[in-house]
Amino acid sequence: MGVVNTSEALQRARAQDLDLVEVAPMAAPPVCRIMDFGKFKYITSKREQEARKKQTVIQVKEIKVRPKTEEHDLNTKLKHIRRFLEEGDKVKVTVRFRGRELAYASQSGFEILKHIVEAIADVAKVESAPKMEGKTMMAIVSPTMHKKKPVGGAEKPPVTAATPAAPKAAPQATAAPPAQKQEG
Repeated sequence: MGVVNTSEALQRARAQDLDLVEVAPMAAPPVCRIMDFGKFKYITSKREQEARKKQTVIQVKEIKVRPKTEEHDLNTKLKHIRRFLEEGDKVKVTVRFRGRELAYASQSGFEILKHIVEAIADVAKVESAPKMEGKTMMAIVSPTMHKKKPVGGAEKPPVTAATPAAPKAAPQATAAPPAQKQEG
């Protein structure tokens, strides 16, 4: 439309039952547009929502162990780490030291983290090498393959040959249920 007076632009917008929206306020002269601002906000929010839906969120889960954690408990923690990695999350493995354990932290902590990394080497890679921070030693592992998390609820199990897809017949009439004992 070219350069138009502000009052004239407002009149044109009202005549079309639309809004006058300032698009570029720093330009000389400022650039305005006649549009339905409510519809514009709705469309932009829908675009942002669609963009958020398509992105994957990777969380960092944390597993804590101690230098004296027994083998069975360590195996349980390894199962949890493996499950987190298969879901597509990163895992921060933390070894916590207390008291005199700090004297042997470099040796025992590295051994535990090395054992954990070797046990999950088939599904993970080390993203952050083991390092000591205060009384804790930590390493971050990430999955080698990224698996998308299911977006809503649990996934449906696949139909196999053992579960036929044929319609089920109506239930047959059964005998009456046994009489219940009445207490008096």
